[in-house]
Amino acid sequence: MAARPVTISAVDLFCGVGGLSHGLQDAGIHVVAGVDLDRACDYPYRTNIRAPFHRRDVRDITVDELAAMWPTKAVRVLAGCAPCQPFSSYRRGVDTSQEAQWPLVNEVRRLVEGTLPEIVTMENVPRIGSTSVFADFVERLRKLGYWVDFGSCYCPAYGVPQHRRRMVLVASLLGDIAVPKGAVAPADYVTVRQAIGGLPAVGNGETHPSDRLHKSRSLSELNLERIKRSKPGGTWEEWPEDLRASCHRRASGATFRNVYARMVWDEPSPTITTLAYNFGAGRFGHPEQDRAITLREAAILQSFPPGYEFVAPGVPAQFAPLGRLIGNAVPPRLASAVGDAIVGHVRAMKGAVRKATPSTTIPAAL
Repeated sequence: MAARPVTISAVDLFCGVGGLSHGLQDAGIHVVAGVDLDRACDYPYRTNIRAPFHRRDVRDITVDELAAMWPTKAVRVLAGCAPCQPFSSYRRGVDTSQEAQWPLVNEVRRLVEGTLPEIVTMENVPRIGSTSVFADFVERLRKLGYWVDFGSCYCPAYGVPQHRRRMVLVASLLGDIAVPKGAVAPADYVTVRQAIGGLPAVGNGETHPSDRLHKSRSLSELNLERIKRSKPGGTWEEWPEDLRASCHRRASGATFRNVYARMVWDEPSPTITTLAYNFGAGRFGHPEQDRAITLREAAILQSFPPGYEFVAPGVPAQFAPLGRLIGNAVPPRLASAVGDAIVGHVRAMKGAVRKATPSTTIPAAL
């Protein structure tokens, strides 16, 4: 009689609204819990992922508490995507080493050391790869017996419709493992038009009646005139002098060409940040309509499904908090590729398990 497929169960630390969890589920991984300190993540995580949400500071999670989240006789996955703000290139050289979020990678290490899950994965900004905290984390994983691979992943190659790069790490006690390669060729990258071109039009400052998140932030009269004078892929340098901001007239501001600008229909969008609803914060102008992109458009460009729920009924859909949740999320399609790699790896290890410790044994059901 054929053995039943193995259960692969994941706990998602710093889960946010569930971008990583959603991708892992798409790959067939059983997500058993999400952990995040942000109360705004509770509703979207429980509603979309349908898994327990623990509103906890990861620093307060004990090894025993984490171990109890996984079912028995399962290959355990620990995802630890610590907040990326200290490592972001947007910080432009600012010393962030004393910020409270910096040591959170070490909290992931603490929990890995205490539970030895079969699989560990992490996603963050590429800059983390040059930090000592990341190097120490990788070295510790290897000393614990993990095979480790990491690399910078260009999101359009994974079906995400935005020019975004993320560092992905995968580690396994079961055997050699590799970060998945993006399978989408440049000619087939998902474009802005393909992602959001079919959404109904909304006006500047308006909300579509069928979707509370399909709402655009109101532009001032000045910014409305600026976007009317903006071409897809163009810059503020094409505006008349009287429309240019004072900072753009200074030499220090001349290089900031990707603000107050429109997206291009037939290529992926720029990186969706926490301020993607703000025309002045990047190339976040709609390619055609005279407005900034909506919260829903930002979420879809992050590769969330069009119906993904971010806010409970009756709760106002506010730009700043929802922009933060959307911009900080792991793109689900990238997460799905990571999940596929984990599932394929576990299946490939059948009959070839490295049994250095009891925790490395794949359940007999595989």
